[in-house]
Amino acid sequence: MSPISPTDPSPDPSPDPSPDPSPDPSPDPFTPPSADEARAERVYTSLFRIAERHAATDDQRRRQVHPYVLGPHEAIRLVSFLLSGAALPDDGEPDVDRADITAALSLVPLARGEMDELEVGLLDMARGRGMTWPEIAFGLGLQTPQAARQRYERLAGRTRTGTDTGTDTAAAATAAAAHE
Repeated sequence: MSPISPTDPSPDPSPDPSPDPSPDPSPDPFTPPSADEARAERVYTSLFRIAERHAATDDQRRRQVHPYVLGPHEAIRLVSFLLSGAALPDDGEPDVDRADITAALSLVPLARGEMDELEVGLLDMARGRGMTWPEIAFGLGLQTPQAARQRYERLAGRTRTGTDTGTDTAAAATAAAAHE
């Protein structure tokens, strides 16, 4: 608002046309940061870092993929992308049907099992390299070191006994397809 002039005692009802010249870009120091926003930023930064350092070339990107057989997570992603329109089918490629969707859903336990095994292996290697449970908890987005250790113990028990992983089936299917 404009100051009151000596000749007009009423305040000017029009807003001040000049914007605040120095908006405060820093967050409120008394508001805790959003854990979800911080995690999303770390995920993006993590993907960028690994891609830049370990998947910068076509050969580097191809080394984790079986050259002749889709992995379970790749098949699930492909069906999901085709269904959502994120990927378009090639000319002559059949549309995704109910059987394709059922097939992709059937692969979810296999993909989850593979991810569990990868996580356990990564956690074992992190501990072997001297990372602490607080560091690991931060990386996993967990609140406490105890939660990280409990997660590790649950996954390790499940993957070492073969419960809920289906990875023996995946390994057999991949080996059979590679020999065809």
